[in-house]
Formats: sequence, structure tokens, C-alpha cells
Amino acid sequence: MTGAASAAVAQTPPAFWDEARKHLMKKDRVMKRLIPQFGDVCLQTRGDAFVTLARSIVGQQISVKAAQTVWDRFVVLPRKFTASNVLKLKVDDMRSAGLSARKVEYLVDLALHFVNRVSPVSVWDEMDDEAIIAELTGIRGIGRWTAEMFLIFHMLRPNVLPLDDVGLLNGISRNYFSGDVVSRSDAREVAAAWVPYCSVATWYIWRSLDPLPVAY
Repeated sequence: MTGAASAAVAQTPPAFWDEARKHLMKKDRVMKRLIPQFGDVCLQTRGDAFVTLARSIVGQQISVKAAQTVWDRFVVLPRKFTASNVLKLKVDDMRSAGLSARKVEYLVDLALHFVNRVSPVSVWDEMDDEAIIAELTGIRGIGRWTAEMFLIFHMLRPNVLPLDDVGLLNGISRNYFSGDVVSRSDAREVAAAWVPYCSVATWYIWRSLDPLPVAY
């Protein structure tokens, strides 16, 4: 998985978490082995849609470590990290934090989207996953992977399978195919047993590669 990783503030698990763990351990031999290894640690949200999407953009196409370094420099530029305050930042300062010119453009467009309230976040609660993905990918710099991270980490949707995620494919390769390269089709076949809790299984696959909980 390429993205900014950090432990989130402790909180109660998503409502579906316990049922998902039981389902996955019953249906999948790898999950039966993996899930008990990580105790009570669970998927968590930061509760801020703009921050989640901004962190996802920062983390695109770079390592977890590099993304965290850039984010740590970027997030302290405004006094408070909000969409309106990001729009007040100087491009040179954003670039000095380690952001590429393209990512600066994407982050400004994202901030404009939130400031202009093109799509009230509250509306998304009533929309299905694909409808939210379609809307988010209409914003510059947000592709399907970023939208799926938003669904998992902000919306806490239980059945998202991010087939473009390198970490997911690597984890499936290691846990199910003895390290052999796997295709999206292979991953989809493995994940058939995870439905309707693909998000939860994906989270445990990520944990098998990096025990540090990830939160966008």
C-alpha cells in the first residue's frame, strides 16, 4: 500500500467489525490465521473528509515513509489544516514541503471543491460505493484508488476491494500464492470468500505486511 501511515486515536471498532472477523475466519483459512495475530487493533477513521482525501493525494505513487515525511511538513504550514487555509498557502511553501507541482495543483483543486461545497459531505452517507467513487473521481487528482481509500478510511464502508493497491496484491501474493506474482483476477478470486467484508480482509492483508495500523 502506498500512502501516509499513522496510528489514529484509539476508538471503538466499526459496528460491523466483530461480525466481519467471525465471517472471515470461518470462510478463509488465511484470515483464520491472520486475524488473531492483531488483537483488538481495528480500522479507524480520522473523521475529517478533507484531511483523508488530502493525505491520500500526498501519498500517491510514493512510499509510506516518504508520504508521512511530506505530510508532516505540509500539515503544519497552515495554522489549522482546513480547505480554506490550504487555499491561502503559497505554492513555493507547499513545494518546499516536498509536494510535486502536480500534487500542489490537485490539493488546491480539492480545497476549492470543499470550500465551494460542490457536494455536501452529508449527502455521501446516502450514496452507494460506486456513486461516491464516480463523484470523487470527478475531482482532479483523485482516481479510483484514492476514492477507495476514502470509502475505507473515512466512510468505513465494509466491502471495498481496492484492486489497484500494490500492498493488497503483494499481501495476497505472500499469503495465498507463496510469493508468486498475482493478477487482479487472482485477487478477485481470493476475495470472493471475503464478501461482504472485503475492506476488513484488505485491512488485515495490509497488517500482514506492516503491523502499524494505517489511517488516512
